[in-house]
Amino acid sequence: MIAPLISIIIVHWGQQSYLSSCLTSLESQTYKDFEVFIVDNQGGSPIRTDKWHFPIRVLSPGENIGYTAANNLAVSLANGHWVVLLNNDAYPAPTWLGNLLKAANENPNYTFFASRLLRNEKPERLDGAGDIYHISGLAWRQFYNMPADQFGLQSEEVFGPCAAAAMYKRDIFLQVGGFDEDYFAYHEDVDLSFRLRLNGYKCLYVHDAVVYHVGSGSIGVRSDFAVYYGHRNMVWTLVKNMPAPLLIKYMPVHLLYTLIMWVYYTSRGQGCIFIRAKLDAIKSLRQMWQKRKAIQAESIVEVNDINQYISKNLLAPILLRKV
Repeated sequence: MIAPLISIIIVHWGQQSYLSSCLTSLESQTYKDFEVFIVDNQGGSPIRTDKWHFPIRVLSPGENIGYTAANNLAVSLANGHWVVLLNNDAYPAPTWLGNLLKAANENPNYTFFASRLLRNEKPERLDGAGDIYHISGLAWRQFYNMPADQFGLQSEEVFGPCAAAAMYKRDIFLQVGGFDEDYFAYHEDVDLSFRLRLNGYKCLYVHDAVVYHVGSGSIGVRSDFAVYYGHRNMVWTLVKNMPAPLLIKYMPVHLLYTLIMWVYYTSRGQGCIFIRAKLDAIKSLRQMWQKRKAIQAESIVEVNDINQYISKNLLAPILLRKV
């Protein structure tokens, strides 16, 4: 049996209707040489696979092992040359997979790829066009909520992809260690992108690889869960990956935004969650510093190769919240 070229990985946790809609979207793909792994982090009702006309393998860890470990598990078992991560609340347009592969074939100097995300309920608005990494350590999706007919219309190099719909060379994903499983969820894709970049790999945003994304359909964009894991893990990502000259240079900005974000979350009644996230991040700094030593020892790029793809607009995170 010849292995498929692409392995698609879906981590399932949340509403069953999301997963069904996601698989229906895959059924309509014009490119057919793929297999699907569903990691059932939810358990409970068995996932039916007989309705779909492509290979599906369901992995059942028996508990919620987190987004990071679930993806790593499936990638380790995947057969494809490429692994494509797809959220269960993300619904690809029919040409999505084919256009990702076309971009990969036409741009062999890129090894991971970002999709064009549209808001599922407001498709005239973008949900993202690749990830932006900021000097504060914050990260967000480029052009979020901007008019889709005006922004993100050209393919271009970006810092990294949103893992809601992203494609990686499988061997490269494994080479850098995949997702950091200590993260559990949130910021794991930014951390992976950073490590890939430190190893000399580049990400291309593919403007015609379109996916309609509900966004935080399983957890909630402003939930305590999202605040805790997002802000704990963003500290870890900064500490592990930022080259030393840039870590020293941008640390005052990181501390400034830590204060600003504390005020912001306190005003929303989530100040205690935010503080707990930062305290837990600090408690694990020794462990993260050990990881940093290994990551920085393997880095092959110049500091400027990283710095040029970091957003330096001091007010960008504040302006983003007004979009």
